[in-house]
Amino acid sequence: MFYQFYELNHAALAPFRAVADMMRLAYANPLNPLSHTVFGRTLTASLEVFERTTRRYGKPEFGLNETLIEGKPVSVYEKIVWKKPFCNLIHFERSLPAGHGTDPRILIVAPMSGHYATLLRGTVEALLPGADVYITDWIDARMVPMTDGTFDLEDYIDYVIEMLHHLGPDTHVVAVCQPSVPVLAAAAVMEAAGDRLAPSSMTLMGGPIDTRINPTAVNQLAKDKPLEWFADNVVMNVPWPQPGFMRPVYPGFLQLSGFMSMNLDRHMIAHKDFFVHLVKNDGEPAEKHRDFYDEYLAVMDLTAEFYLQTVDQVFIKHALPKGELMHRGQRVDPTAIRNVALLTVEGENDDISGVGQTHAAQTICTNIPDHMRMHYLQPDVGHYGVFNGSRFRREIAPRILAFTREHARTGRPVVKRVIKGGKSA
Repeated sequence: MFYQFYELNHAALAPFRAVADMMRLAYANPLNPLSHTVFGRTLTASLEVFERTTRRYGKPEFGLNETLIEGKPVSVYEKIVWKKPFCNLIHFERSLPAGHGTDPRILIVAPMSGHYATLLRGTVEALLPGADVYITDWIDARMVPMTDGTFDLEDYIDYVIEMLHHLGPDTHVVAVCQPSVPVLAAAAVMEAAGDRLAPSSMTLMGGPIDTRINPTAVNQLAKDKPLEWFADNVVMNVPWPQPGFMRPVYPGFLQLSGFMSMNLDRHMIAHKDFFVHLVKNDGEPAEKHRDFYDEYLAVMDLTAEFYLQTVDQVFIKHALPKGELMHRGQRVDPTAIRNVALLTVEGENDDISGVGQTHAAQTICTNIPDHMRMHYLQPDVGHYGVFNGSRFRREIAPRILAFTREHARTGRPVVKRVIKGGKSA
């Protein structure tokens, strides 16, 4: 009944939240003399912090309406080009200038791990000037009726294959964090079947390919608890009146609680600083706080079958690196990958996927030629910095774009392998 209690608590706080928001608007109004005093700003700040910490954050917008190509702004339009019950495929269509050449087609597979695909807004934004970008927009499981069936790790692999088929030949796939495993598995399945629509390259970023290497606190939890513990303690049924009523899920708010507890002091300090900035009327830092937490606190539910199968196969049994992962009755064989170039990217301070876990893909994909593989370790970034932030835009995104261009199916010239911090070998 924990999910029901969570919903009841949220509903019970709704009138208090509405009153707090109304009072905040009244005291923040510049026509109110108190809005220009420390008392007024303190009261307004307190009301906003209360409202923000008790609200449910909806799915954010990508809001990417423009990008720069050849130094000039061009319009960008979001279009859903493929859809299934648990995922939409979004195309960021650019109004390209006349005479512009063909950019690599990149499919970004966003993590299905509690946050919406908009968490990768910065990833998309950095790649748009040099690529034709698509992204998986996973659907909140509590919004999917039971009549639409189930969704597990094998379905995830099927979805990736179907999207690659929809996009056609010479597509490059970028997997951020959790989807590194199903993306590598999809490539292996397609190569084993001689599928000509297998991706030209795959980029795996901060993913749990082999969590036996340099395990983190997240990995340790899965190691210390049996699968039955997860089924009994974190799987709940979606309450009424949600469309997915009675669907067993891993609730997003539980996932968020786990992530926040890992750095609870940092989040408490961030909210304290937010309060101080509001009182001081320091608008820019306060707005940055809002932007970050509007995204970070927006969470979605995962289907129980997908979550439990991922915990079991990826974090407990390490099925992929052991060569034991199965898909539709067939063993997934990473050694079948011969024609898909491989780029692995890690963050030096990653506390979610430890250093070496993603690089393990280079070890298990033994038949990819040396000139078609590259590894890059970004210094001084954590997990989030692997796919977002200034270092991603400056150091990582250009390498991804260069790698996809080098390994387009029109030709595969030899490139140096980047090992660490821009050093080649």
